[in-house]
Amino acid sequence: MLGLMQQRPLLVSSLLTYAETYHSDTEIVSQTAEGALHRYDYRALGLRARRLANALIGLGVKPGDRVATLAWNGHRHLELYFAISGIGAVLHTINPRLFGDQIEYIVNHAEDSVIFFDPSFAPLLEGLAPDLRGVKGYVALTDADHMPATAFGPLHCYEELVAAASDIYQWPSFDENTASSLCYTSGTTGNPKGVLYSHRSTVLHAFCACARDGLSLSSRDSVMLIVPLFHVNAWGIPYAAAMCGAKLVLPGQALDGKSVFDLMVAEGCNFSLGVPTVWLNFFRYVEETPGLPLNDVRLDRVVIGGSAAPRAVIEKFHRLFGVFVIHAWGMSETSPLATIGNLLPRHRDLSTAETVDIQVKQGRAIYGVELKIVDAGGAKLAHDEAESGDLLVRGPWVTAGYFRDEGGDILDQDGWFATGDVAKIDSDGFVRITDRSKDVIKSGGEWISSIDLENVAVGCPGVAEAAVIGMKHDKWQERPLLIVVRKPDAEADKAAILAFLAGKIPKWWMPDDVVFVDELPHTATGKLQKMKLRQLFADYSLPQTRDQTRATATG
Repeated sequence: MLGLMQQRPLLVSSLLTYAETYHSDTEIVSQTAEGALHRYDYRALGLRARRLANALIGLGVKPGDRVATLAWNGHRHLELYFAISGIGAVLHTINPRLFGDQIEYIVNHAEDSVIFFDPSFAPLLEGLAPDLRGVKGYVALTDADHMPATAFGPLHCYEELVAAASDIYQWPSFDENTASSLCYTSGTTGNPKGVLYSHRSTVLHAFCACARDGLSLSSRDSVMLIVPLFHVNAWGIPYAAAMCGAKLVLPGQALDGKSVFDLMVAEGCNFSLGVPTVWLNFFRYVEETPGLPLNDVRLDRVVIGGSAAPRAVIEKFHRLFGVFVIHAWGMSETSPLATIGNLLPRHRDLSTAETVDIQVKQGRAIYGVELKIVDAGGAKLAHDEAESGDLLVRGPWVTAGYFRDEGGDILDQDGWFATGDVAKIDSDGFVRITDRSKDVIKSGGEWISSIDLENVAVGCPGVAEAAVIGMKHDKWQERPLLIVVRKPDAEADKAAILAFLAGKIPKWWMPDDVVFVDELPHTATGKLQKMKLRQLFADYSLPQTRDQTRATATG
């Protein structure tokens, strides 16, 4: 027997309609490409999105067409989020930090019909446009006075297109399983692969972000969205914010510590999201700038994802601002939210240090997501934090395959997706990502977590950033090499860093050497590029290691 409930499709356009109706005067603030701060509300967003929908149709965009964006976090990019998906086309956000040949590949692979771009990306497109085979037009996200001079085309002005279009448009109804957006992985192994989200998966994911045990996003929040709109749909926040009517603050490309601090204070932001690199720069500015009005910062919670949050960053948020850090884990293939680090009721009376012990983990699976860890043979491992295993995931916003079937069948016979992460899960369900499967260091039959070692090293005075890679060793198979970027004018040396690590990590984890570099390579999404580091240090040899016994190794 079937239930007698109405079948209304879960569509991205319904989120905007709701926000426009019930949170019409809630502000959306953004830093524009022209340099000014732009303000409007959900009412104006809805009106301009309808105009944009008509403009897209005028450009020949049809349902199912892919429409690309090369843009920072601004109100025009936000309008594209809703208008493109709303008419039944597919929003394809391109990460401008990818290499040029990768951007060329994914534009051609996606068969993008139109590219909307911030003027700052005109030089990038100038070099790529001749090889972008299917692109029929380009739209500069600016007004007539700030149009870039380019040789590629046809070129349109965004503001002129929007102004000329009618604001009368009825969002169409269609199957909720229709594709809504497309994001490509960063392509660390081979070509980038496309993850194709549906309207249904996107709306369900937004419900999760608004849930109390999710990100607890609500109409009471002023959200500084530091995570880029081109990074896994900004972790779903544009959709979730419309679902609950949260204020959005979009900082454009100004992500330096001063710009983030000033805008955060000016707009009374109590909630923010970003990768660890942004927060490291933020705290560097705070610590190096005397007299800042720290009491004016209204943050109460911050989401850190993309890569593991260093313990030192979590502790600084506690100490300087009384902010609770929500550690989250996910990937393009999981939309991305899969685990979220909220505390349980019995954690209420823990000390700060004990609380941080929990926060450094990546959190617990949220409703809708199933997780398990398995050994090399595929056998499920217990959730007792005793063993590490390969992390598998499945759920209604987890990919079932890559766009155009790249990579073939990526699920096992029971529908599980192998994430490529190695993890432990404790009895409460808290996940701790110990490494990427390709980055874990295998030493004397035991595993060393490069992530855990990096996060401890970042807490050392004078260390700005750290990376750990495994180096070949005749006796132990691999040993860790610690690669460090010093803070400006810092005098941290190898002896000081090793002394700091002593007692904070198992003795057998102690790096066999510490080397210093001016900068570390990162992927387009801000993650450490371990493959590049292994290439850079391919000819490096570890110094003579001390004779170790298994007794020492387990000390």
